[in-house]
Amino acid sequence: MLDWRNLLLVGLFLSLGPVSSASECERGKSLNDDGNCSDFNECEQPGDNPAGDVQENVGICGTFAKCINTNGSFYCICDQGFQTLSKSANFTPGEFPSCQDINECIEKKTICRPDCVEESFCGPNAACVNMPGSYRCTCNAGYAIKSGAINFNLTEGPCEAGCWTDIPNYCGNGTCQTGVSGPYCQCHAGFTNYGHKAGRCTALDCDAFKDTDDLEKNFPIASDLMTQLRRICVNMPSGNAPENVDDREPLLKFLRIIDHILAAGVLNDNRKVSIFLDMVESALKLIGPLIRDPPMRRVSVYSELDLFSYKTPTSPQGLQVLRTNAVKLEIHSETVAGDPSQYPGFASVALLSYANLETFTHDFDSAMDPEANRSFLVNSKVATVSVSNPNTTFLEEPVVLRFDHLIQVNDSHHTCVFWDTSHGDGSWSPHGCSAVTSDSESTVCSCDHLSTFAVLMALYDVEASFELRLMTTLGLSLSLVCLLVCILTFWLVRSIQSTRTSIHLHLCICLFAAAFIFLVGISRTENQGVCATVAGLLHFFFLAAFCWMCLEGVQLFRMVILVFNSDFPTSYMMAGGYGVPAVMVAVSVLVNSKGYGTPKYCWLDVKLIWNFLGPACIIIAINIFFFVITVWKLAQKFSSLNPDLNTLQKIKTFTVTAAAQLCVLGTTWIFGCFQFDESTVVLSYIFTFFASLQGVMLFVMHCLFSKQVRDEYRNFLCRFNAPPKKNSFDVNLSTGKQNASRSSQDTGELHI
Repeated sequence: MLDWRNLLLVGLFLSLGPVSSASECERGKSLNDDGNCSDFNECEQPGDNPAGDVQENVGICGTFAKCINTNGSFYCICDQGFQTLSKSANFTPGEFPSCQDINECIEKKTICRPDCVEESFCGPNAACVNMPGSYRCTCNAGYAIKSGAINFNLTEGPCEAGCWTDIPNYCGNGTCQTGVSGPYCQCHAGFTNYGHKAGRCTALDCDAFKDTDDLEKNFPIASDLMTQLRRICVNMPSGNAPENVDDREPLLKFLRIIDHILAAGVLNDNRKVSIFLDMVESALKLIGPLIRDPPMRRVSVYSELDLFSYKTPTSPQGLQVLRTNAVKLEIHSETVAGDPSQYPGFASVALLSYANLETFTHDFDSAMDPEANRSFLVNSKVATVSVSNPNTTFLEEPVVLRFDHLIQVNDSHHTCVFWDTSHGDGSWSPHGCSAVTSDSESTVCSCDHLSTFAVLMALYDVEASFELRLMTTLGLSLSLVCLLVCILTFWLVRSIQSTRTSIHLHLCICLFAAAFIFLVGISRTENQGVCATVAGLLHFFFLAAFCWMCLEGVQLFRMVILVFNSDFPTSYMMAGGYGVPAVMVAVSVLVNSKGYGTPKYCWLDVKLIWNFLGPACIIIAINIFFFVITVWKLAQKFSSLNPDLNTLQKIKTFTVTAAAQLCVLGTTWIFGCFQFDESTVVLSYIFTFFASLQGVMLFVMHCLFSKQVRDEYRNFLCRFNAPPKKNSFDVNLSTGKQNASRSSQDTGELHI
């Protein structure tokens, strides 16, 4: 018999049993309502997991994975197409990073038939495209799967060569044919696949190159271009074109025609520019897809091309970058190819920049917002962007172009523009384009459409105040008197006649003519023809003055370095002093005759001013080189043991005066180079001061600073004051001997 005390202990143990078991449930289990331990489903709890991570949004196992619950525990497995870095079948949170995509396209499989070789994951004649958690296969050009699907998986292949009736729209507007290398498309009339046999046939519209009688009459060069482009279009190769046909010849022929048009300088109005640019865009769109082996780059004197063509079974993706010497283009491949559902299997993009087109289009800015005292200068190369995609009116992803500046000026406003053929006969327009960044060297533009692009720099006319006008009138009047005295001195005083004084004479003649024409005709704007003539004469005489300065540097070089004992032939001096500037002005007139004369003054338009400043700066640089070499050689001669001090002293004087002359004339126009905006009033006063007093400074340097000339002036004045002591024969004989003696010392025939 049990003791009552034992029974009491057993009852107490049984009553405490459930409490003890509830507090001691195994890991992964919890107490249920019956008081028993049951499994805890960790996969349904978004809170803290056993690893201590909070996984409320992506689940307890992380991204691209799912949780599998087990009795008392759980584990994670990656979704299909993903795996952990260790490639283990399952894992627990915190053990590995999130599941990574499996790139099926890098996998290879070994095929033995009969030799064992590695083959693409998608099989022969196919390409693999990886996607997150999956992949797709596409057949190479000339192959297809029998189901006709463009994208397929590994089990639906293989890609085979042949034509099947159940392939929907395989060729588009063409007939599928089976050849030795696979199926190809024979295009119907009016359609082409640009010689890409596996490409779908697309519409071919040659009416874009249809010539008109009006074009042939007013723009014959463009008419010839249209005729040749239409011939190229009509003869566009179809799918059965032989592969040995030169695919680059049509494009090269077209580029040669472009060079011919730009070299001829016939684009002298905006209507012709519009016709020319429309033809270029259409031709590149037509001829570009012909290129079989991209990229193609070509540089010539008047144009530079960078072209890339795609030959892919699926629509291309990614960013494409094209470059020329002065322009860089960034464009999305989706913009080039267009709608993926209409992608024919090929596409092309071309960037064409022109060497001199900016000189023809300076004045065509009527579409720009008007502003007082402001005009625009094309400060970059002009570039055309053309793609095979026909829908480029509004782009989802804008194109980005970087233009290098032709003139590098700080704090200048630049505007990104395109050539708008819908505005009158054509004009630069900023609509749809914006400047992303701009500095003194370049401007980056973003545009939501395709066309021909450039960068314009704003120029501001500095209004001439009363003080500037008064300074100009008084200074030029005084210069005219001094230049006239210089001309008479160098022409009539025989004792100083030499090659050097001949150069001085013609330099003064050119400056005298320029100053006189400036005073008389600079404001004659009421007659456009007269105003243009005045501007042309000023252009010629100022350029001639710089050419005579260059001849002075050459003569100095001959005297000191080459030690020539003969003077410059007169014919050579005349050709260099007057012939060269005449040719420069003639070319400038042919290129841009409208740049001569402005609404306010009869001088070069600001857009043509570099046709003068450019040659002037080159001449200044050449003379600086001559002077540096001369000073160096002169220092060596003075350091020799037995120098001819008299001769060397003359060369030294000649060098100093020539250098001073260059500083005076060169500095004048250097200040004129920097008047591009409204903040250059101080430079305008400096420029006006030096320019108006050039004649005075030349008189001081070449006449008053010359002892020999001063003596001649003194002798001339003494003849009117002193009574004659000898007969005329003796005076003439004495004077002749004296002059002969002086002439022999100053002829330039130096014996060093």
